[in-house]
Amino acid sequence: MSCSCHADPLVPVVAVVDNIRRDTADIKTFQVKKPEGGLPFIFKPGQCAMLSVPPLGEAIFSITSSPTQQEFLEFSIKNVGKVTDCLHQIEVGTEIGIRGPYGNNFPVEALRGKDLLFIGGGIGLAPLRSVINYALDNRSDYGKIDIVYGARSPEDFVHRNDLYQNWVEQADTDVHITVDREFEGWNGHVGFVPQYIEELNFSSDKTVLVCGPPIMIKFVLEVLEKLGFDQKQIYTTLELKMKCGIGKCGRCNIGDKYVCKDGPVFRCDELGKLPDEY
Repeated sequence: MSCSCHADPLVPVVAVVDNIRRDTADIKTFQVKKPEGGLPFIFKPGQCAMLSVPPLGEAIFSITSSPTQQEFLEFSIKNVGKVTDCLHQIEVGTEIGIRGPYGNNFPVEALRGKDLLFIGGGIGLAPLRSVINYALDNRSDYGKIDIVYGARSPEDFVHRNDLYQNWVEQADTDVHITVDREFEGWNGHVGFVPQYIEELNFSSDKTVLVCGPPIMIKFVLEVLEKLGFDQKQIYTTLELKMKCGIGKCGRCNIGDKYVCKDGPVFRCDELGKLPDEY
């Protein structure tokens, strides 16, 4: 296998795990690069990649890092199955297979000059982090940035350095975090993300990017509509539905859309009503 940048996302290349950080009890963030250093391929915020652990198999994950980070790719991976369990057991220096990028991306060019509202829940912050950091690394191109993030408990927060330090230190950027219920020692906001969005009462002139558990997305969209947001102002990413990445297995359809071929990033008016199974 070649390890140079390549044009065919179907062809896997060798990559090495350069760093591993434990974010929560079941989420680790992996830095992945070419053996000689640098990115395995060029990508845009919101796109995904296949990671493989021979001979166990492979799975698709959103790329957590921004394209402005040229030294490595990052993936925040929750341990939920065979491949992810194996990834959680590997050590720094392990070689894995990678191919990509897959899917479309957040429309970072069309978002220039706009005020942005990012809404994430749990591991759903991972794909949003790519475009958040892209916007912050090109700060003068974007307006006011608000980031709303919630998790079940303080122990379930991912990317704490960003939440508590990197993002809050940026100009004209506010971070709002919440947990689902009261916890000893937690002095921050308590309540589910949709409820928090309603309390914060954002003006409806913002462009919204949202990702999280399906039930969270459903209720967030209802609250945004109540606040006066139009579906054309709202983008979401549904990469959790992706399987093969190329539209062959048919397991990622939502209505008449295939997430891997038409997404994973969608403007909400393109989706219409999310089906009950999502």
